[in-house]
Amino acid sequence: MILLTGAAGFIGSNILAALNARGYDDVIVVEDLTDGTKCANLSGKRFADYLDVSELAEAIVHDRLPRLSGICHQGACVDTTVRDGRAVMKANYTFSKSLLALAERHRCPLVYASSASVYGDGRNGFVEEFRCERPQAPYAFSKWAFDQYLRKRFLNAATAAAIAVTGLRYFNVYGPGEGHKARMASVAWHCFEAIKQGAAPKLFEGSDGFLRDFVYVGDVAAINLYFLEHHSGHNGKLSIVNVGTGVPRSFADVGRCISDISGGPVPVTIPFPADLRSQYQAYTCADTTGLRAAGYVAAFTSLEDGLAAYYAAAH
Repeated sequence: MILLTGAAGFIGSNILAALNARGYDDVIVVEDLTDGTKCANLSGKRFADYLDVSELAEAIVHDRLPRLSGICHQGACVDTTVRDGRAVMKANYTFSKSLLALAERHRCPLVYASSASVYGDGRNGFVEEFRCERPQAPYAFSKWAFDQYLRKRFLNAATAAAIAVTGLRYFNVYGPGEGHKARMASVAWHCFEAIKQGAAPKLFEGSDGFLRDFVYVGDVAAINLYFLEHHSGHNGKLSIVNVGTGVPRSFADVGRCISDISGGPVPVTIPFPADLRSQYQAYTCADTTGLRAAGYVAAFTSLEDGLAAYYAAAH
């Protein structure tokens, strides 16, 4: 039995779909469905049981869960603009520690979502090392803090968890299932939505110079399954790796590709929002050395092919 948190979220629902595609439905899905629109991401997918986040917390305390073969932890407060640091730390850091303890109790691998936001403005590079990491907002700090907690634990053999733990630092993920994220959805989603309404996609001024490492959600799901399957026997091993293509592309490239794919109008530019200036990453590019060294060798989907698959999934 696999425990999948954030199962109705963007990445979580795609992981569930990937598990189903492999014929696996022995999954306990965990979600907070306060936003009921996320139910659509679970519709048509197969799973064994559903737990609200609060029910999971109670089940952990009272040891009421069936034997787990793996934990895939995608649930989090994902709004990077939230300023309530206490709430973000409780959701993203403290809860992650409880799932680590659960994985240890069941002696099963834990794969969890970290974030490329831990690199801050990126001026120190995008390598999975302390020297590069400068989180600048509560969301990024909460993800980095859990990475740090694990590093400290695994640094000493006496305190290392006797399981395999993998942190995946997602770069700019896009693809089907992100509509509920609204403002926090990818630029691809916003472009597609504009064209659906018969309007030209809107991009911030300077988008030709804003380069991001865009990674298709299908690749992200495949990487999660890889670590769940292939690192299950690597007890006492911590891996924190970047999940990105290593090939940055501009926001303008995304807009142009979407216009070409959909036959819609070309993008127009709008002023850059003042509230994003202090935390905006103008450039990201994953160093994939760690990912490849961990054994993941599959090629990444190109931006053009990923956007085409995204468009096809919605039509």
